Amino acid sequence: MIARIVGEAIVLLTRFLVGGHGRWRGVEPVGAQRIYFANHASHLDTIIMWAALPAHLRETTHPVAAADYWGKGALQRFIALKVLNAVLVERAKSKDPLAPLRDALEAGGSLIIFPEGTRRMEPLPGEFKAGLYHLAKGFPDVELVPVYLTNLARAFPKGAFVPAPISCVAHYGAPIALEVGEDKAEFLARARGAVIELSGEQE
Repeated sequence: MIARIVGEAIVLLTRFLVGGHGRWRGVEPVGAQRIYFANHASHLDTIIMWAALPAHLRETTHPVAAADYWGKGALQRFIALKVLNAVLVERAKSKDPLAPLRDALEAGGSLIIFPEGTRRMEPLPGEFKAGLYHLAKGFPDVELVPVYLTNLARAFPKGAFVPAPISCVAHYGAPIALEVGEDKAEFLARARGAVIELSGEQE
């Protein structure tokens, strides 16, 4: 009950401070099992992505978050595990960082991931790491939905403690899929391109 109340408060506060609304372009907010993958600019990205989903999708969608940040304090850990229902990944210690992600997918859940693996101040995403490819290959029936987050680096840059009142939006695009015979580099470039296309920017 407490976690639900805190979750509702986070959604309301996020909408009040930075908007955090979702715009669905070429895809609908339905209950299909999905991996939502987005550019990564801020620690606020996880909350924006989660809050932008309809309530019925938030219940089954697990943000993937770094344990070295979201698990280092009691409050952050409570928000990550009890409120956001996140999957925490031990980036430095885990021999197989994808194992908890696979467990969540095998249980029928959806995921929110940031394939760059680290935050960037630039408006366009950097190169994607291989994790998205391996998940796409291992779970071919799960939809892969690109997402572009606007203004997150400005609203909550590195070192900030309170978000600036700058409107942020999560743009959800049409699903992509790993094609037959497509190699890792080709797929990751195409997935990154799908996120860039939603931004309206050009490289």
